[in-house]
Amino acid sequence: MRFVIVKIISVMTLLVLPMTTFAQSPQRQLVIGLIPEMNVFKQMERFNPLAKYLTDKTGIDVKFTILSRYGNIIDRFTADRLDGAFFGSFTGALAIQKLGVVPLARPVNLDGESTYHAHLFARKDSGIKGIAEMKGKKMAFVDKATTAGYIYPVAYLKEHGITNYNKFFSEIYFAGSHDASLYAVLNKKADIGSCKNTIYDMIRRTNPRIDKEIVILAESSNVPSNGLCVRKGLDPQIADTLRVALLNLDKTSEGKAVLAKLNFIKFIPTTVNNYKPVFEMALKAGIDLKKYNYKNE
Repeated sequence: MRFVIVKIISVMTLLVLPMTTFAQSPQRQLVIGLIPEMNVFKQMERFNPLAKYLTDKTGIDVKFTILSRYGNIIDRFTADRLDGAFFGSFTGALAIQKLGVVPLARPVNLDGESTYHAHLFARKDSGIKGIAEMKGKKMAFVDKATTAGYIYPVAYLKEHGITNYNKFFSEIYFAGSHDASLYAVLNKKADIGSCKNTIYDMIRRTNPRIDKEIVILAESSNVPSNGLCVRKGLDPQIADTLRVALLNLDKTSEGKAVLAKLNFIKFIPTTVNNYKPVFEMALKAGIDLKKYNYKNE
């Protein structure tokens, strides 16, 4: 993974003042991380245009780095002194509880929603229709620090009386990314998988096998899309500059091209309150966020 490096200006002058405005800022660099929600090469391809856009519009040298796995973003946030990160909904909730990060903005997806939900799925030819047929099968989670790829399926199992999935399934493993979980089931390496609907829909648009061979068994409630959160104590001017830069992406043709690469329509403001559904889902899964061990052990 790599990191985002940013140089900043005043909020009201973000898109119009020259780069020399940044000389007034007490902090000249900003380091931001990304989570590996899909294949890291595809993820970098999506975010590189945003890096260039932020560099051009704010005078900031932007360099994104994708962390090796979801939970690493919490560890690395402190160890590498990150100033911000595009957290997933669950890693965002974890960071709010453990690190006191401040949410700034999140994207609106192509379906017009600024949220996503989990799909729990199997192959159509598997005979799996619900919890009864899942017993003794192989389950592909994504990562213990994901909402759609772990927290939701665990909550779903508990709601159906399954408190120990290791005994319920014949085998479980962590695929590492949402697309990997989907492909594991599609290619018969696992019987059941779970991933976020935005990645599921992105793949099905170009792969007809998804509609032909995969059946969705259950869906979660909506949680906030992956949003930018910054560290507690970051200069408010810097935080506001980042927020404005993202909120203005849809105002120009150049910005819209960046959004198209990301498969987003625009960015909207985000607050801690938007993470309430994640906190509630964690409770259903029996997870105490402040004590949670998010390592895939």
